[in-house]
Amino acid sequence: MTEITGSTTAPSAQAPASAPGSGSGSAQAAASAPVWEQRFRAPRVSLPDWAEDAPDRALFVSNATGTYELYAWDRATGEQRQVTDRPNGTTDGVLTPDGESVWWFSDTDGDEFGVWMRQPFSGGKDGEPGATVDEPATPGLGPSYPAGLAIGRDGTAVVGRSTDEDGTTIHVVRPGAAPVEIYRHRESAGVGDLSHDGTLIALEHTEHGDAMHSALRVVRPDGTTVAELDDTEGGTKELGLSVLGFAPVAGDKRLLVGHQRRGRWEPMIWDPTTGEETDLAIDLPGDVVAEWYPDASALLIVHGFEARSDLWRYEPEAGGAPVRVGTPAGSVSGATARPDGTVEYLWSSAAQPPVIRSTSGAVVLDPPGSKAPASVPVEDVWVDGPGGRVHALVQRPAAPAEGPFPTVFEIHGGPTWHDSDAFASGPAAWVDHGYAVVRVNYRGSTGYGRAWTDALKYRVGLIELEDIAAVREWAVKSGLADPEKLVLAGGSWGGYLTLLGLGTQPDDWALGLAAVPVADYVTAYHDEMEDLKAMDRTLLGGTPEEVPERFEASSPLTYVDAVRAPVYISAGVNDPRCPIRQVENYVDRLKDRDAVHEVYRYDAGHGSLVVEERIKQVRLELDFARRHLAPETDPSDA
Repeated sequence: MTEITGSTTAPSAQAPASAPGSGSGSAQAAASAPVWEQRFRAPRVSLPDWAEDAPDRALFVSNATGTYELYAWDRATGEQRQVTDRPNGTTDGVLTPDGESVWWFSDTDGDEFGVWMRQPFSGGKDGEPGATVDEPATPGLGPSYPAGLAIGRDGTAVVGRSTDEDGTTIHVVRPGAAPVEIYRHRESAGVGDLSHDGTLIALEHTEHGDAMHSALRVVRPDGTTVAELDDTEGGTKELGLSVLGFAPVAGDKRLLVGHQRRGRWEPMIWDPTTGEETDLAIDLPGDVVAEWYPDASALLIVHGFEARSDLWRYEPEAGGAPVRVGTPAGSVSGATARPDGTVEYLWSSAAQPPVIRSTSGAVVLDPPGSKAPASVPVEDVWVDGPGGRVHALVQRPAAPAEGPFPTVFEIHGGPTWHDSDAFASGPAAWVDHGYAVVRVNYRGSTGYGRAWTDALKYRVGLIELEDIAAVREWAVKSGLADPEKLVLAGGSWGGYLTLLGLGTQPDDWALGLAAVPVADYVTAYHDEMEDLKAMDRTLLGGTPEEVPERFEASSPLTYVDAVRAPVYISAGVNDPRCPIRQVENYVDRLKDRDAVHEVYRYDAGHGSLVVEERIKQVRLELDFARRHLAPETDPSDA
C-alpha cells in the first residue's frame, strides 16, 4: 500500500502573466513534454461571456498561467487582463450588464464554500490605474455554497445561497442597502434569471422533494409570487422545467423555459404575467436547449443527439422550421449570438482540440502558444443492454493495428451527464500509451431522452453497472479488449461506479482507478453539501435512516471485501461533493485486509484547476496501470 500527498500550488516557473499565452515557462514545458502532457499544457480559453449593454467587454477562463483563472477582454482594443490569481484557480465569474464590474466567487482551496467578490473591469481601484482591489460584492451575506446569481441594470443583485443549516436562501442586494431575504426552503433551489427591467425574478425549486425535476416560480423583488409553473404535479409526476432566460429587450416579460413534456428537453416560451405558453415547433431528434438572440427576434438552438451537437436558428414569430447554423461534426460545448447576429461557439471533437469560431468564419479567441496535439476519432458502438440499447464511444490506439488491446473503461461523472464526441486529454493519454478507451453512456446519462435519464432510481449504481457490463462483454467478444487487462476508471460518479464495480463484478476487472469517488455512501450523504443530499434522497427514495437497505446495496463499502483488483484512489481533502472522510473509511477497510491499493490525497476540492496537478494525477494513474498490467507500450515512449 502506498500513501501519497500532493499540493496544487502552481510551480514558480509558470508565474501568472498579464494575458493568456504570455507565460514563457508554460510554453517551454509544453514544447519539450510528451505528447499527452502537451494536450494538458496547451493554452485554452472558454467561450467569452459578454456584457449585455457593453458587448465589447467580455470575460473568459484560461489556463495560460498553468492555473485556470478569469480574464477580462476589451474586444474593442484587444486588451486582455488577468482578473483572478489564486493558488487553486478560479472559474466562476459574471460581468455586470454595463460591463463595469467583474463578480467572481471566492472559496477556500476548492471547497466551493465562500462569497462573491467584485473588482472593476479595467482593474485598479474604481477603474483607475494601480493595483486591483477586490471588495465583497454582497456585504452582509456570510459564506455559502452558490445557488445562482443574477445582476440587474441598476446594480441590484439576486443572490442564491445554500448552507447545511438553512437549506436554500435567496436574497435581493441593492447598492448601499442591507440584503433582503425573499426565499427560504430546506430543499434545493436556485436563481434562474432577472428580467430586463429588474421587476421579475425566475427561480427554480424542488420544494416537492424531487431534486431531479425542478418547478419554476416567478417573483417580484419583494418576494411576492407572480406565477408558478410545475410539471411535477406536486412531485407525483417526473417532468422537469428549467429557466433558459428572460427576453433580453425592454418591455418584454417573456421567459424561455426548458421542459420535458414530450420525453426530452426542449424549449417553450412562457409569459408569467399572462400565463400564456407558446409551444415551439422544433422537430429535431434528441435534446434541444436555446437562448435568445440579443434582439429577441430568434432563438439560438443547441441540439444534442447521440453524443454530438450542432446549432440552429429558429424564429418563433415566423414559424416554419429551424435553419441550421453550420458547424463541423463533433460537439458544441457553448454558443452565443452577438448583437450583429453572428454566432460564436466553442467546438471540438475527440480527434481535434477545442477552438472558438464565429459563423463569419473567423477564429474568435486564439491564445498564443503551442497548440494541443490531435488525438484519434471515436467510433460509435450500440450494444443491447438490460434496459435498452446502450451507446458507447470507442477510441483505438494507432498501433498495433489489431487488438485485443488493454482497455480502459473511462466512466463519466454526473450521473446526469454524458460522454460526447469532444476533445478530452485524459482518454487521449491512455490511447497514446497503447490502450483502447471505451466510454459508456449508461442509464442515467443525459441526451437519450427523459426515460433513459430517469431510469436511475433506487438501484443506484447497480443499474449503470449492468449497462457497463453489457458493453464490456461486447468489447471482449469483438476482439477489441484483452479480457485480462480491463481497467475500470472514472472520476466523481465515475469513481463511485469504479469502486462499486470492483466489488460487485470482481471477476470482470483487472484494475481500478477511482478519482474523487463516493466510497461509503452513508457517510458521504451525511458529510456532503446540502444540494447533493437532496439529490441522493431523490435517487434512493429517502435518507439512510429511511431506506438503509438501498444505501447499503448501492454503497461500495458494502462490497469492499470482495475487491481483488489493485485499486488506485485519488481524493481532494477539501471536496464538498465526495468528502474525504468517507474515502478514508473505504481505504481503512482495504488496509485491514492488505489489499493492493494506493491513495493520493491533494490539497483541493472536487478536482484541480492547476494544470501541473492534473498532469501529475494522470501520470500516477498511468504508472499504476503500467506496474500492475505491464502493457506492451511503455509510457516513456508517448
